[in-house]
Amino acid sequence: MQWVRKLRGIGLLLGVSALFTLSTVPARAQTATSTADIIEKLAVEAEADLDVPALRQQAADRIKARADAQPQKRPPIAPQLTKLPQVRFDVVFDQDSSLIRPASYQTMGSIADALTDPKLRPYRYLIVDHVEAAGRRDHNLILSQRRADSVRDVLVNTFKVSPKRLLALGLGEEQLQDTNRPASPANARVQIIAIGKFEPAEPATPAAAPKGAAAAKKKR
Repeated sequence: MQWVRKLRGIGLLLGVSALFTLSTVPARAQTATSTADIIEKLAVEAEADLDVPALRQQAADRIKARADAQPQKRPPIAPQLTKLPQVRFDVVFDQDSSLIRPASYQTMGSIADALTDPKLRPYRYLIVDHVEAAGRRDHNLILSQRRADSVRDVLVNTFKVSPKRLLALGLGEEQLQDTNRPASPANARVQIIAIGKFEPAEPATPAAAPKGAAAAKKKR
């Protein structure tokens, strides 16, 4: 697998294994999803007109206003996200932290292999993190943004996915995945959502020389 070669190349595989062996924090069961499955689910044309900073602000404003106090009755912050091609993953973090546990690096590797496949390489993706409804809402919103940023950072810095193709959004407990069970671990999953074509910047082209100037140069 590509991700295994990348970890070996930067000397992380042994470190990851060692950390996993020494771990004393119980890890949540991982969701086994193959690279082929991820490609199949995300290789669908989609175009989303998203204002990610505005969505972050909308979630923060709702918490500040103490609106929709009951988790089961909160309307989603970004309902349009549910209609886009996506996959969901269990990514295990240290408790109350954005540090990704080593047990999740296989999952991260599968995601990276899929995102760098020729079928998905022309597209952009949004990484959305959620937190189950427990504790303070404002804290959960900040924590989920840090976790979404952490997933993006690992994909970019460890697995070399282009940073220009990835955005990160933390929604805390403001868009529950299982509204009937606000405290369920199902509400703490990470989504990778296809949001449209990646348009690389046009390479700079030198200005064409005037025809007269070119002719004069040939005569010299």
